[in-house]
Amino acid sequence: MSKDARTGRSLPTSKDVAALAGVSQSTVSYVMSGKRAITPETRQKVEEAMRMLTYQPNAGARALRGARTSVIALVVQLGAGADTSDSSPYIDTIVEESRLRDYDVVLVTSDEGAAGLERLARRRVVDAFVIMDVRTHDSRIPAAATLGLPVVLFGRPADPYGLDAVDFDTRRAAELLVDDLAATGHRHVTVVGVESEEDARELRFISEFHDGARDQARRHGLGFSLVHPARPGWAGVELAAEEILAHRDQGLGVIARTPRLVEWLLQLTRLRGLTVGADLSLVSLSTNANATSFHPAVTNVSPQPKDLSRLAMRVLFERIDGEHSSHRLELVEPAGVHRRESTAIFGGDAS
Repeated sequence: MSKDARTGRSLPTSKDVAALAGVSQSTVSYVMSGKRAITPETRQKVEEAMRMLTYQPNAGARALRGARTSVIALVVQLGAGADTSDSSPYIDTIVEESRLRDYDVVLVTSDEGAAGLERLARRRVVDAFVIMDVRTHDSRIPAAATLGLPVVLFGRPADPYGLDAVDFDTRRAAELLVDDLAATGHRHVTVVGVESEEDARELRFISEFHDGARDQARRHGLGFSLVHPARPGWAGVELAAEEILAHRDQGLGVIARTPRLVEWLLQLTRLRGLTVGADLSLVSLSTNANATSFHPAVTNVSPQPKDLSRLAMRVLFERIDGEHSSHRLELVEPAGVHRRESTAIFGGDAS
C-alpha cells in the first residue's frame, strides 16, 4: 500500500483490491473504466472490495474510464426548512465555475445518503461529486471514497477517508463579531442557534461558530449565552424571546448565524418595542448583500460563499486533471467585520 502524504496512513491500491476480490488487477481497471464487459458477479466482488478497503483510485486510474460525461453532481440539502437565500450563492458559483470548464451540474437534492451516491456512480452519468452539508460523522463519506470518482466535500468530517475538503473558518468569524461587540462597549453576548444541540455538534461549521463566540467572549470578560429554541422557525424564536433578550439592559449584543434568523430577530425586537442599533445590537454571519437588505442594515462577517465555492471547484478540477494526489483540506478565512447600523455604541470604539 502507498502512504497518504499528509497523514502517513496507508492507502489501498488497485493491486490490494484485486487480491481481496480474487481477480486480476486488469479486471479491477476494467470495472472502473467500463471498457470491457464484466459479469455482474465479478463487478460486485470488485466494488465490495473497494468499499471494504475505502479505495479511492488515483488520477491515472480514473482516466481509464475513457470518455467523460462533463457532468458534476452537486449534492445539497434543499428541504422544506432550507434557507435558499443562504445556499443559492454557493450553487450559483459552482454552476458558473463548471460552465467555464464546459461542465454541466446536476443537483441532487433528495436525501438518499450513501445509496444515492453509489447509484449515480454505477450509472456513469457524472464525472465527479461535490457534497455539501457534510456532518462530522457522515455515513456518505466512506461510500464516497469508494466511488472511483473525484469528490470534494464542503465541511470537515471526523475522517475524510482521503477525500478533498474545503470549509469556511466559522470560529474565526465568530471571534471577529465578538471582538467588535467588545470594542463598542457591549457587556453580554447571546448567540441564537436555530438548530438543536445535537445538530450543532454534528455540523462542524455550527459548533465551531458557537465555540468561537463563547471562548472569545470569555477572553474579553463578557457574559455569554447560547440559546437553542425548542421549536424550529419563527415559533421557536418567539418562545425563546425572554431567554434571548434576558440581558437587554446590560449592553446586549445578539449574534445570528443565518439571514433567516436575522429576519426573525428583527421582527422579535420590533414586537417587544426595542430598537436594534440603540437598545441592543444584532450582528450576523451573512453575505454583504443579505446584511444590507435589512432595515436597519446589519453588521456582518461574510461567509464568502463565492470564494469558498471557487476554491472547491479549483480543487475538484485539479483532482479531475490529475494535478494532485494526496488529501487536501483548504480553509477560507473571513475578510473582516462590516459594522453597520444594527450595532449600538455603548462605549469604546465608535468609529
